[in-house]
Amino acid sequence: QVQLVESGGGLVQPGGSLRVSCEASGSSFSIYIMAWYRQAPGNQRELVASINSSGNTYYADSVKGRFTISADNAKNTMYLQMNSLKVEDTAVYYCNLKAMVAMRWYDYWGQGTQVSVSS
Repeated sequence: QVQLVESGGGLVQPGGSLRVSCEASGSSFSIYIMAWYRQAPGNQRELVASINSSGNTYYADSVKGRFTISADNAKNTMYLQMNSLKVEDTAVYYCNLKAMVAMRWYDYWGQGTQVSVSS
């Protein structure tokens, strides 16, 4: 059973920085895509950034140049470093893992961590 546990959320002032982490346990995969999504009240969940097993990354336009996604395979942990935070970055941030096993994709979600940007 795969479990994803996020940590590192909190309250930060505009312009500040925060790093959220997602630790995966229960299994390991050679082909995967790990991603951060976020959902603000009244909004749909949106993709923020992703990293795949080849190390390729993707960023939403709204966070490009401010956020950095990375993964430490030895620790089974993914990170999202968020700099120059804006009020509009306030949301619950969710960790997502898509893993390929026997030619099928499996989808896993964490419970979410709140990031609030406010003065």
